[in-house]
Amino acid sequence: MSPDRRLRATFDRAAATYQEARPDYPADLYSDLLACTGVTPPAHLLEVGCGPGKATLPLARMGFRITAVELGEALAAEARRRLTEFDDVSVITSSFEGWEPPEGARFDLVYAATAWKWVDPEVKYAKAAALLAPGGHLAVWNADHAMPVDFDPFFTEIQKVYVEIGEGHDGPWPSPPPEEQPDPMADEFDASGHFTVVRTKLYVWALRYTADEYLALLDTFSGHIAMEPAKRDHLYQEIRRLLGARPDGRLTRHWSAVLTIGRRL
Repeated sequence: MSPDRRLRATFDRAAATYQEARPDYPADLYSDLLACTGVTPPAHLLEVGCGPGKATLPLARMGFRITAVELGEALAAEARRRLTEFDDVSVITSSFEGWEPPEGARFDLVYAATAWKWVDPEVKYAKAAALLAPGGHLAVWNADHAMPVDFDPFFTEIQKVYVEIGEGHDGPWPSPPPEEQPDPMADEFDASGHFTVVRTKLYVWALRYTADEYLALLDTFSGHIAMEPAKRDHLYQEIRRLLGARPDGRLTRHWSAVLTIGRRL
């Protein structure tokens, strides 16, 4: 299901906490990205929706030149602050759809980390293709909540609260394990008529969270940012109650990311 793109502006309200609250992407993902695309520093990369620089920093440290486009003013400012030491990285405050690149601009790789789904599908593939050099690649990935067979039972308990407040999971519960999830992004690439998929790979990892850490994470999700305050307060109270009953006060959240890479036709 397509996301409500009106919610994409909510992330700017989490600009100060997003970088620390959200997980880092696996190191293997970056290694696989570079191996598949063949890009090496100082190739010029274009990032769509950089946020505070979550996926920008690892590639900047490798020596790539990066132009990063970010819709949110506060997020863009945070990215500039974090990337100030990299002279070859520039952050532009704009939507990708509305951004007017310099005449003749061409990039070796266009990529988006947990951002591509928020961009207008009528624009994004054609614009990315037009900005790529011949043989260039588009790479996208997300960080999603994964539900492996041994997922933490906390999420079954708290799902009852989401249902109670009218914010229940959209679809079957629990979700299928990550290895059984369909890959709509690859189909979307192919259907665009601008790219052919050359690689997809799934990454799954787990992190432990205290109540404070987990609530800070939830405060970076669009649905929780936009949630009615009374609902959110009740939900967060229940999270604290459930975790407070555990000996170590922590939960385990599994994450998954699917890296999809397409070559320009």
